[in-house]
Amino acid sequence: MPRSCTICTHPNRAEIEDAIVIRSQAKRRIAAQFGVTEQALRRHLREHLPELLKKAREAEEASRADELLRHLRALHSKTLSILLSAEGSGELRTALSAIREARGNLELLAKLSGELQQEGTVNLHLSPEYLEVRTAILVAVEPYPEAARAISRAMLGIESNGHH
Repeated sequence: MPRSCTICTHPNRAEIEDAIVIRSQAKRRIAAQFGVTEQALRRHLREHLPELLKKAREAEEASRADELLRHLRALHSKTLSILLSAEGSGELRTALSAIREARGNLELLAKLSGELQQEGTVNLHLSPEYLEVRTAILVAVEPYPEAARAISRAMLGIESNGHH
């Protein structure tokens, strides 16, 4: 039966690992400080620390990804707020800019969550031709605020429901 690692079972394991990783002292001094052998330190460093560091790196990356998603969702909420405000006040150019930003936010959120398939699909809402036509329509009806709001709401409804 293999022996258990004396570093893994040591009551000061975290401090020993910190000292090894930081390399603030020679292994001989670390071993003496914690009452373990240099061989035990080397074995632990070789056999156990790499997996621990890998898990720590993965946890850090996941934490950063979660933070990025939180920031992106907050940005998207602010973009939608600006869109609604611009639409309500009849500022169609600002509304169109907000629509483009919201689309970009949604695209990035979908990519990050793995929901956006990029191969073999055509997303009409991201099509430059569709965006040109939509912009031309909204600019053409700009002198008619009531019609512009109705068209804008209809387009937003279509885009948010995923209908083409």
